[in-house]
Amino acid sequence: MEENKKYMQEAINLAMENVDVVNGGPFGAVVVKDGEIIGRGTNEVTGKNDPTAHAEIMAIRDACHHLNTFDLEGCELYSSCEPCPMCLGAIYWANIGKLYYAATKEDAAQANFSDAFIYKEFSLPKDQRKIQFTQLMRDAALKVFEKWMASEEKIPY
Repeated sequence: MEENKKYMQEAINLAMENVDVVNGGPFGAVVVKDGEIIGRGTNEVTGKNDPTAHAEIMAIRDACHHLNTFDLEGCELYSSCEPCPMCLGAIYWANIGKLYYAATKEDAAQANFSDAFIYKEFSLPKDQRKIQFTQLMRDAALKVFEKWMASEEKIPY
């Protein structure tokens, strides 16, 4: 448990430092494999003008670069705050086996970082969401999947 606290403290330290550099929101994350931090990230949304540059995403990118893989099986992620829906999706896609977080999504909402709108949108039928969903050219897109399935060069993930 002491090791877990050490990694969480590193994520919290990254978040605290990020407040001082004004590079994005007050969030930090680290990815750990076999007792070693292999990825670090802070929220860089405003610094990079990138709405996807959340701390967890940045830590996952750093870890993937460090390990030269897109599969982080066997890794753990420590986040200073409960991940948003986008980051949670990335954690699943990265195949990370364990997530530790400090502050809750309710704590984040108190600091004006609320994901409640997104969670509500996901539960609505597409025709009732704020973003208009329009399907076009499905048959043409299906040909791409057919080509992918037939390819002997594909790398499944």
